[in-house]
Amino acid sequence: MSMPRLASSAIVERAGRFLLVRRGNPPAADLYAFPGGRAEPGETPAETALRELFEETGLIGRNPRLFEIVELQPETGVSGSHFMLSVFQVDADDQQQAQAQSDALEAEWFLPQEILDLPIPESVRDCIVRLAPSLRAGSTA
Repeated sequence: MSMPRLASSAIVERAGRFLLVRRGNPPAADLYAFPGGRAEPGETPAETALRELFEETGLIGRNPRLFEIVELQPETGVSGSHFMLSVFQVDADDQQQAQAQSDALEAEWFLPQEILDLPIPESVRDCIVRLAPSLRAGSTA
């Protein structure tokens, strides 16, 4: 198996809603996910999360806090899709408007229950269930 590449994503929450982008490119093309992407040389995981948030949504993030690290197994037929993903909770000013940019096709705010009905990677589903107490109570069963 190949060595995983480094990547990071940013969880931004506003008034109980979470920011997701619809990805335009593999891996996870056409799925909704937290803004994120591959690390550039010399970047820390936190720097990657903040840069990707800005590139994909225009939001300036601050105060990144590591939420979890997930190994994303390679997608069948997608070379270079094996990642070690650092997921950060990130703050952003409420006055900033998120707009899809770069390889993001859409950028929208969703309630946790709405997210579970979207096409999302399993890693996003796991994060949302952990972040939303009402979902942990078994209301998704």
